[in-house]
Amino acid sequence: MAAEQDPEARAAAGPLLTDLYQATMALGYWRAGRAREQAEFELFFRGCPFGGAFALAAGLRDCVRFLRAFRLRDADVQFLASVLPPDTDPAFFEHLRALDCSDVTVRALPEGSLAFPNVPLLQVSGPLLVVQLLETPLLCLVSYASLIATNAARLRLIAGPEKRLLEMGLRRAQGPDGGLTASTYSYLGGFDGSSNVLAGQLRGVPLAGTLAHSFVTSFSGTEVPPDPMLAPAASPGPKVDLTARVEAWLDGVCAHLGLGVQEPHRGERAAFVAYALAFPQAFQGLLDTYSVQRSGLPNFLAVALALGELGYRAVGIRLDSGDLLQQAQEIRGVFRTVSARFQMPWLESISIAVSNNIDEKELARLAQEGSEVNVIGIGTNVVTCPRQPSLGCVYKLVSVGGQPRMKLTEDPEKQTLPGSKAAFRLLGPEAGRGATTPGWPGAAGLASWGPGSLYREACRRGAPAEALGPAGTAVRAAPISGRI
Repeated sequence: MAAEQDPEARAAAGPLLTDLYQATMALGYWRAGRAREQAEFELFFRGCPFGGAFALAAGLRDCVRFLRAFRLRDADVQFLASVLPPDTDPAFFEHLRALDCSDVTVRALPEGSLAFPNVPLLQVSGPLLVVQLLETPLLCLVSYASLIATNAARLRLIAGPEKRLLEMGLRRAQGPDGGLTASTYSYLGGFDGSSNVLAGQLRGVPLAGTLAHSFVTSFSGTEVPPDPMLAPAASPGPKVDLTARVEAWLDGVCAHLGLGVQEPHRGERAAFVAYALAFPQAFQGLLDTYSVQRSGLPNFLAVALALGELGYRAVGIRLDSGDLLQQAQEIRGVFRTVSARFQMPWLESISIAVSNNIDEKELARLAQEGSEVNVIGIGTNVVTCPRQPSLGCVYKLVSVGGQPRMKLTEDPEKQTLPGSKAAFRLLGPEAGRGATTPGWPGAAGLASWGPGSLYREACRRGAPAEALGPAGTAVRAAPISGRI
């Protein structure tokens, strides 16, 4: 089945992405003759996540895909028949076979909009039976996407606009679908890219990555490259034995750093040479496999200088342990002195990337004024949202047959506001100048997901020009509607 082979299609082609009680209610509506009554539901959250003051609305793209593809296949209907009471009228299953979302209307906040408690992210209207069945899938598609986007936006606001943020959490994510969602919507929330290749292939998220410690430790130093020769970057000159040139440069580097030439790890140096031969235009080193100062740094410098001699420029280094801020400052200082000593001015400004379970507190430290860190990779603390693992979105009935419906309940916080609504944001004189969110690369990169092509595609009548899009423009809000 195609839906099982293509992760991008799984959400789009899974009409049984629902809870059993939705199916039993559908039978109840049908049996009561109410399946086609017009109803409206609202999807919203009751409190801002992470103790903050806002959320970002996300997941609309996936909702549109799901609604367009919604259709129960014979296998789906047969399975429902196996879990519903055996005396269920067969006519009910024939009704299910004919269902689609052609009569469903969705009004929504544009992808990436600022969102606030109790203001609908989605307003879903259509036949009662169908829009009831949509409760769980829409909650599933919106809640996690919005949580991830909000978490990423918080991290971007802490990091500021200058630091590059990379999402590196696929191996920590809640399964492959969770990983794809996290990579996609962390980009929407402000990250510059992801290490998730599938997110690049399916969603167009920019990709970035380095090497791992396993690559470094796999080399002992006794390996002989099958072809150690490297041609100059820009001239037709003869090829040079890169391994030999690295060993020659190592003497000068160790002398400059006050190290013995035997101190840097041979296997690490062999790994760096192998990586440089594979990626001479994009060489980068992971410095903390053995010792940053006594091995990783001198080995990296020897390879970088050998490449520089041939007209190539190393692109950066990564640190994955220890005091990242202090090490970055120390390494930048070494880059400056080595750059001056060996007359390679580009070396002093190459990128320093860091990773290692970075949370909001550590991110604030790495982003402080004077920090020499350029790139920050975050995995667990963006994809798992450990401070709050769920946004807590709800999907509540607000009208049936044009008549308002209200849930009172014993808990005042869970009471609902009846009737269809239009939400407005009222901006004062000061807010009009400052009610923007940073124009970070992720938001700009996904502008077409918001009040651009995706949303206009979902809303055939188009969206108003004044809309709060991912780039964060201050707006006067207007209700947006369209038929799927």
